Amino acid sequence: MAEPDSGPVIAIKDITKVYSMGEVEVHALRGVSLTVEHGEMLAIMGPSGSGKSTLMNIVGCLDQPTAGEYWLAGEDVSRLNDDRLAEIRNQRIGFVFQSFNLLARTSAVQNVELPLIYSGTRNRRARAVEALQRVGLGERLTHRPNELSGGQQQRVAIARALVTSPSIIMADEPTGNLDSKAGAEVMHIFQQLNEEQGITVILVTHEPDIAEHCRRMVHMYDGKVLCDEPVLNQRRAGESAYLIDPRPAMTTVDG
Repeated sequence: MAEPDSGPVIAIKDITKVYSMGEVEVHALRGVSLTVEHGEMLAIMGPSGSGKSTLMNIVGCLDQPTAGEYWLAGEDVSRLNDDRLAEIRNQRIGFVFQSFNLLARTSAVQNVELPLIYSGTRNRRARAVEALQRVGLGERLTHRPNELSGGQQQRVAIARALVTSPSIIMADEPTGNLDSKAGAEVMHIFQQLNEEQGITVILVTHEPDIAEHCRRMVHMYDGKVLCDEPVLNQRRAGESAYLIDPRPAMTTVDG
């Protein structure tokens, strides 16, 4: 569920990221500063090598900066250890990737259950079923990924991201493997999550027409923020049968 509006959900100041490759240093981020308010929907854009995926990995607590400050919901996460970063990822952030990252021999409902298994949550099956129903896959619970279309697989991935009730959804090229119709359905879901449930959505994409579904664009080039601007005419994804149920997910946990 979305966190209360008590200041920026993300505040980054002068973040750098340097990778050492033998004797060569690669500067992936060069002093990036960025603020994201609760309930925003923004796209991070840029060509290959611009630093957009590195920035997403740091914002998503999948990696740590070489230098600079990163505050997430008021907590300084710049120097946290791996265990604490994993807790934050599980509690606050849902991830959606271009390649879906589903287990091939596992049903849709079992794929969605996985984050709940790691956190020791009760009522895992009921919550997974509810998440799949919210993205229009209530009749595909037992289907394996190879029995689903690309768009359906991505909706399973979105359900898996939603099942822990995150306040932030991070999506890396989520429509990259989809046709235009399936891509529109996925963007419709993201817009509903943002507008009806107040979830902060951060989308990494190189496609301008996908970025225009957001309300803000951050353009990156050579490890720096080149431009940060509002989307004046937000593109609306076509109406879809896959409507999000506005009811919050159950939150009962062990202990």
